Amino acid sequence: MGQSPQAPTSGGGGGLEPNIAALLGYLLFIPAILWLVLEPYKNDRFIRFHAIQTLALWVAIVALSIALTILSVVMAFIPGVGLLAIVIWPLFSLAIFVVWILLMFKAYNREMYKLPIIGNFAEKQAG
Repeated sequence: MGQSPQAPTSGGGGGLEPNIAALLGYLLFIPAILWLVLEPYKNDRFIRFHAIQTLALWVAIVALSIALTILSVVMAFIPGVGLLAIVIWPLFSLAIFVVWILLMFKAYNREMYKLPIIGNFAEKQAG
């Protein structure tokens, strides 16, 4: 997947610890949006990185789901290939679950783990 350099711990500015805030962003999604606008979280590079990566990941998941849906419909009309869609969806779901757990684990352990492409985007946006 990507790099995993250790992130520095943030100085106390009140609120949640950065690793807990980052984990919650992955776990519940909505906090990722809040961390980008609320003090003191919006000023913490570690939290911003994980919040942006969370949001970018969800955009990618939605886009891939739409593409996979279209592909599944097309495959349903091709004799002998339609059953392949039955295998693709569980594998796609499993991959999302594994990445989700991995990202929460890395965030909790204070690592700025970067997913390919999305991680580079998040790092640039986080500053």
